[in-house]
Amino acid sequence: MPRFSVIVPAYEVQPYLSDCLRSVLEQDFTDLELIAVDDHSPDACGAIIDEAAERDPRVRAVHLAENAGLGRARNAGIRRATGDYLLFLDGDDTLAVGSLRAIADRLARTGEPQVLVFDYARVDWAGDVVRNVRAELLREGDPGCVRQVFRLEQRPELLRLLMVAWNKAYRRDFVRAEGFAFPPGFYEDTPWTFPVLLSAESIAVLDRVCVHYRQRRRGGILRTTSRRHLDVFEQYDRVFRFLDARPELAHWRPALFRRMVDHLGAIATAPDRLPVRARAEFFRRAGAHHRRYRPYGAATPSGRARWRCLLLRLGARWTFELLRGGDRVWRGVHGCARAAYGQARAAALRAHYRVRLCLPVDPRLAVFAAYWHKGYACHPAAIEAKVRELVPGVRTAWITTPEYAHSLPPGVRRLHPGSAAYWTALARARFLVNNVNFTPGMRKRSGQIHLQTHHGTPLKHMGLDLRDRPAAARGMDFGKLLERVDRWDYSLSANRHTTLVWERVYPSGYTTLPYGSPRDDVFQHATEDDVARLRARLGIPGGSVAVLYAPTHRDYQRRPVPRLDLERVARALGPGFTLLVRPHYFHAPHSFHAPHSFHAPDGATGSSRGRVLDVSGHGRVEELCLAADALLTDYSSIMFDYANLDRPIVIHADDWDAYRAARGTYFDITAAPPGPVSRTEDELIALFATGAWCGPRSAALRAAFRARFCPYDDGRAAERVVRRVFLGEHPELLPPVVPLAERRPAPAAVRTAPADHVVCPLPAASPAPALPHRSRPH
Repeated sequence: MPRFSVIVPAYEVQPYLSDCLRSVLEQDFTDLELIAVDDHSPDACGAIIDEAAERDPRVRAVHLAENAGLGRARNAGIRRATGDYLLFLDGDDTLAVGSLRAIADRLARTGEPQVLVFDYARVDWAGDVVRNVRAELLREGDPGCVRQVFRLEQRPELLRLLMVAWNKAYRRDFVRAEGFAFPPGFYEDTPWTFPVLLSAESIAVLDRVCVHYRQRRRGGILRTTSRRHLDVFEQYDRVFRFLDARPELAHWRPALFRRMVDHLGAIATAPDRLPVRARAEFFRRAGAHHRRYRPYGAATPSGRARWRCLLLRLGARWTFELLRGGDRVWRGVHGCARAAYGQARAAALRAHYRVRLCLPVDPRLAVFAAYWHKGYACHPAAIEAKVRELVPGVRTAWITTPEYAHSLPPGVRRLHPGSAAYWTALARARFLVNNVNFTPGMRKRSGQIHLQTHHGTPLKHMGLDLRDRPAAARGMDFGKLLERVDRWDYSLSANRHTTLVWERVYPSGYTTLPYGSPRDDVFQHATEDDVARLRARLGIPGGSVAVLYAPTHRDYQRRPVPRLDLERVARALGPGFTLLVRPHYFHAPHSFHAPHSFHAPDGATGSSRGRVLDVSGHGRVEELCLAADALLTDYSSIMFDYANLDRPIVIHADDWDAYRAARGTYFDITAAPPGPVSRTEDELIALFATGAWCGPRSAALRAAFRARFCPYDDGRAAERVVRRVFLGEHPELLPPVVPLAERRPAPAAVRTAPADHVVCPLPAASPAPALPHRSRPH
């Protein structure tokens, strides 16, 4: 008897059916049967199902003699199912990678509940993936909490989720005992899902995207104009008949009535769902259902929903249509007014900026920014902190949005991008520091000093080298780029390789400062207590080996696509390891949740709960590096920073040829890596299983890499920058730096994993080479 029976009805979904079936059969959990039901589809669905059955004995092909509809096709699959649990998947949807194993693990840990509710992500016709906006309703309780398994009375908020059959797993004996079946017609999920949830004695949730729900451009029930949308009234008749037959569930009537009203309102406002001649009947029947099923004393919702509810109750079609049309007109007028206001405000700010340019430069003002206003971070943050320490007469201001205001230290003024204060500061500040370019509207004045810090050692092509890389350049105006480069007075460099690249791809008259990486100074000054506090704040278990996974952006892909099955990697590494997952800053925090959630279930042996931690929202990547015992990356410049810690680095180069062809690189990272290289997920797991990730060869590669790319990083890079740019000194004449090994112990503590896992002790940081003299004149 298989663990899962996955039932896939298919009707006119031939472009998507192969992907659907493959997403089930290629799961790493293989104890399943796939029941594919050809609902007498006129296209090639039947042939696709038969071909899949020939290739894989787990596929059971079912062909219906006539078209029965989605509900009855599912019933045909239920009758043939033999698995412990039933799952439904529409023929144009797919299962996310690793979903079945996550579901199986969660079922085992929650004591085989009758129903498990999991999450989904919408995938539009262009391929964009967006997680369910109500994902917070699927939060999981703490291990051992009685709310891990519950009845609906304990978590009634689940009724706010999309009432569909395919975001749940159902124990087959529960379905058979209750006699649940899908009715004919549209909205067949309604009289299935409500009774199932109301009847279940044990429900659990899984906070993980398991289904990718396809939103077709045309076709599908939500984009079909048909009288069959009137079937919704019969489906709610079935729901309330079920309540009438179960007096013990009568208290659910108000909640189901509210859901019905919301559902009817959504259909009434959806464009082109109902034919014109059917709208009058829809409103007449909506009013009848409202009066028939409205509980005595039921409260009327507030706001706009109140009027929609009232008009549906009265069946007032024309008033509803008139108000709906008026609302559209109002939104259009409001949008035009906002656009006009925005244009007027922009013109006023341009005039304000021109006036401020006439005022003298303020020698005591320094303006900082990083990563397109994404908060206090990177080299500018380290330099700003050192300015407040060494040059107290200078006032510092930071450009960022309210979202990142919490990242600013006390005493640093926040400038809102685009505000009058922002333009005033850009016009009058003596010092301008950024790791990207300031806005194109800024004019560099005589007397202003512009320091470009950049944000990493270049492995990939940058600047003018992107002229022949259209995927990476994305329409970049190289003339405008050079105009912005001409504003620079200083360009910061971390090593000779970086100096040579920047001066070639950003040609101008600036002075290069080969002073090291200010953001990495913290690596030389942090103590073991600092590291322990960071690990505790991140939730890293005591004694665990923390591996920071930080992949880079792919120019040849439109959206972030996970390169690894993180749950599988975490399971393979075992309980002695914790993965800290940090996507590239181009991607929104938690951006991996939509296409592939890496939040694993909690609890027992064999799961990865608590060992895959999402740290995408953590503002300071240097703190993540300090907390991590090893780095796992691909082609991200974080490897050049992390090498300063002299801790193990592993490169996962599964798409190196594609990345190099699309972006272009300055050297082959697989030939001169900072540590061992894997090409496949299995190779990566083997590197950790055998201990090669931290063996002698790993240390030798890391030492050579560090000597090449970290020659100036001795913990005083920010000081050198401040003394040169802000104080006009020559930091090359500073006293020699005391070697790190003589100053203090390395911040990395030696951590070990359980005896059945191979883990090497972490090495101490080695002394940094002495700072050489500048290679070019001022």
